[in-house]
Amino acid sequence: MSSNLLTIALPKGKLGEEAIAVLGQAGLPIEGLKTDSRQLLFEYPQENCRYIICRPTDIPVYVDHGAADLGVVGKDTIEEAGADVFELVDLKFGFCRFVVALPETSAQAIMVEGKPDLRKLNHKRVASKFPRVAEKYFMSLGMQVEVIKLHGNIELAPRVGLAEMIVDIVSTGRTLKENQLVAVSDIFSATARLIANRVSYRMEYQRLEPLVQRLKQVVGNGG
Repeated sequence: MSSNLLTIALPKGKLGEEAIAVLGQAGLPIEGLKTDSRQLLFEYPQENCRYIICRPTDIPVYVDHGAADLGVVGKDTIEEAGADVFELVDLKFGFCRFVVALPETSAQAIMVEGKPDLRKLNHKRVASKFPRVAEKYFMSLGMQVEVIKLHGNIELAPRVGLAEMIVDIVSTGRTLKENQLVAVSDIFSATARLIANRVSYRMEYQRLEPLVQRLKQVVGNGG
């Protein structure tokens, strides 16, 4: 029976807790469901549904390879993963934005007529936890940069000379300010999305589409 259960991948942490609340409003079973426990698999056989709890970066992989029919994950993670999945619903929580940020003194040095000119940073180094996003953005500007992948605390990189700038996600901007960094260019904004495995969505359309429509109504996307 397990193979027939609708499998939904949820991220650990705050994003997962917000996802649970929205899924509950859409009528899915959520009793006892938590993303911060040691339990990683929650099954609801009577409702024909189960959840797997994953690291956010793994969710596009689970969905892309068919281990999960649906997943909830940030647009930032989808872009970085480059996974071949359907984006079905903008869930409108977990807002953040991708930015290019520099030390305050460096930001002043690239200003031209009151606006930052990133082309002055051609052939420089960029530190990021999102190398794919960073490379794609600078390529779109016709720039060549060296992208250095880090796994955390990338604000340190410009301060110790590892890179001239960073690409990161920010919500309030407080961390940048605390590290004497300033955002000079917005790349794109990101929110949580409901994603689907392409094959599952086609095969299970009659089952999944009503859920998609209920979620759109819950978050105010219409439909």
